[in-house]
Amino acid sequence: MKNQLIQLYLLVCQIYDSQSCLKYQRASNFKPRFTDQELMTVYLFGHLNGLFQKKAIYRFTRHYWVEWFPDLPSYQAFNRRLNLLEQAFHSIAALLLDTLADGQSAEFDHLVDSMPVMLASGSFSRRARVARDVANRGYCAAKWLHFHGVRLHFIASRRVGRLPLPKNIWLREASVHDLTSVKERQIYLPNSTLFGDKAFCDTALKLEFKQQNTLLLTPKKKPRGKELSSFEKHHNRLISRIRQPIESLFKWLIDKTQIQRASLVRSTDGLLIHCFGKLTFALLLLVLYC
Repeated sequence: MKNQLIQLYLLVCQIYDSQSCLKYQRASNFKPRFTDQELMTVYLFGHLNGLFQKKAIYRFTRHYWVEWFPDLPSYQAFNRRLNLLEQAFHSIAALLLDTLADGQSAEFDHLVDSMPVMLASGSFSRRARVARDVANRGYCAAKWLHFHGVRLHFIASRRVGRLPLPKNIWLREASVHDLTSVKERQIYLPNSTLFGDKAFCDTALKLEFKQQNTLLLTPKKKPRGKELSSFEKHHNRLISRIRQPIESLFKWLIDKTQIQRASLVRSTDGLLIHCFGKLTFALLLLVLYC
């Protein structure tokens, strides 16, 4: 465990040294004794030990690793400073995505889908007011559930028999439809095949990808008052089977980070750290072990 902590700290420091935007993100010359590198290391190390809430991570560090972090501040200062590091986590996550993409061919098959991050669900979603500048009320068709929060949108490279590797990740309000989000993002995937669910059955989007020599494949929608043909049913089963790995990626992400549960978040900064901090940890695992 000590070796893991040392390796994690050295990796965070190496990334900081290679990214000028991280080294100069502070607007003043004030240099806290407990550095941002230590703060991010503590957060990521807590996740590595199965702790998903900031208070649990802080208590774990205070009880067992205070000799390694003698300048660990109070929990209030720890939480306040962590909430200011959204841009740092965002930059590191982008660097890790680039690292994952280095070994991938641009002509891989790709999968597209989204997963909800819920600040409140069910009837509580109507009264939720947290992070209203980036979150709102939407509907998760997979769970048949209204929720207040955001959606994390993924485009991932498909790998046979293994978890897909994320290629593009972005965040939108819960009310934004998957099709709208992808159209506004203007995804560039030349010479590829993209598999999506029924939300992406859109002629204009298919034509847009066709200009990139990319084929967008989606299930056939059932015509009103009619039944699908046997060929169309077989087509839908095949698309569903090909798309299943991205659901496995979401389950893996939830198991490793508990990213879908954000009911303890109380601010916009807290929500952004919840999303990008946990994504950074998950991408780090993929870089190191997948």
